[in-house]
Amino acid sequence: MRFNLFRQSDVPEKYRSNFWHLYSDIAWFGVLSGTAVNFLNVYATRLGASGLQIGLLAAMAAIVNLFLAIPAGRWIEKQHTGRAVFWSSIVFRIGYVLWIPLPWLFNAQGQIWTLIVLAFLMAIPLTPLGVGFNALFAESVPDRFRAQVAGTRNITFAITYMVTSFGAGILLKNMPFEAGYTAIFAIGAFGAAMSSYHIYHVIPLEESLPRPSIPQPAPTPQTDSPRGIKSALRLDIWSTPFRNILLALFFFHLAQYLTTPIYPLYNVRILHLNDSNIGTGTALFYLMVLIGSTQLRRATQHFGNKKVTAWGAAGTALYPFMLAAAHTVWHYYVLSFLGGFLFAMVNGAYINYMLEYIPANDRPSHLAWYSIILNIAILASSLAGPSIAQVIGLTNALILFGVLRILAGFAILKWG
Repeated sequence: MRFNLFRQSDVPEKYRSNFWHLYSDIAWFGVLSGTAVNFLNVYATRLGASGLQIGLLAAMAAIVNLFLAIPAGRWIEKQHTGRAVFWSSIVFRIGYVLWIPLPWLFNAQGQIWTLIVLAFLMAIPLTPLGVGFNALFAESVPDRFRAQVAGTRNITFAITYMVTSFGAGILLKNMPFEAGYTAIFAIGAFGAAMSSYHIYHVIPLEESLPRPSIPQPAPTPQTDSPRGIKSALRLDIWSTPFRNILLALFFFHLAQYLTTPIYPLYNVRILHLNDSNIGTGTALFYLMVLIGSTQLRRATQHFGNKKVTAWGAAGTALYPFMLAAAHTVWHYYVLSFLGGFLFAMVNGAYINYMLEYIPANDRPSHLAWYSIILNIAILASSLAGPSIAQVIGLTNALILFGVLRILAGFAILKWG
């Protein structure tokens, strides 16, 4: 039975199947994210991982993406978008199955380095998946429904993430260490498989649009000329207004991801939170994401995607500021609850904000460049975050990164 959340009388019948499968995809992705992905850094921290090793878990994907994003974009252009995204998701998510036996196969450092190697290998199919899914979303959801679908996806994700992260925390608290994480990784792998199943059923509605004509190098020695390289890399995109969008979103993602390797270190080593505390805090965060997502469509209709993105980006500074001032688990619960609302705004609006500036017949190449700047930001922040924290301390680093989030919001508002 489909819940009332998904029954939208204003949606034409021809779009409803796509919307339903997009909601189901993100629901199962929430199961994956609330279990295996959510507790991965916590697991690595409890195994004794350093800040650099935690940063490398995220940096591996960024390194691979920098080399493969443009080829992946050009490959997506020549494929059926839905099938390309589906098979990329299958190959990528096989990696989650390989997490399951790790607690029983290696010692602590062996597991950490195996996870880093798997992150590198999984990043290869993740690159076309990341480029292609945004294109698939744009092709399968008409512009007038994108805020509505994005908001409902946020709500759906928040529900399953909230429930599974809370349940995973309880499960980990009441099971032996190795058995608990084996179970968490298995649940996540099942959620990944179901997510891919629903991606398979999302059908692009714009297949009749002509594919962009990409200039091909002449079959002469000029193939390696500057003009040929420029065409192959689609450097012409940097001569369009989309350049400002890319730069603004780069600053936003840099400020956003600088905190990623800091959170598990602070939560485990400073606040001394257990897995149940972290699961509860995550559930509270996504409870507020759920509530905030119900207001996303109204907010974007009134203010526009750009302003919602900008003010949401600046507002996310609240989370690192409050975490830096936290001393007890109850402080952590309060900041988790409050931090979710603005995250819901920016997370639901920024993709639609970006899509507004991308030509409908040239999405893969534009999204490939977005994928590149996203992963440069992830790579830089994954390595710089722990290094900065080591020099100035975890608390001061959180405050500094919060300030950068405010500046990123103003950069989007003024120059984006």
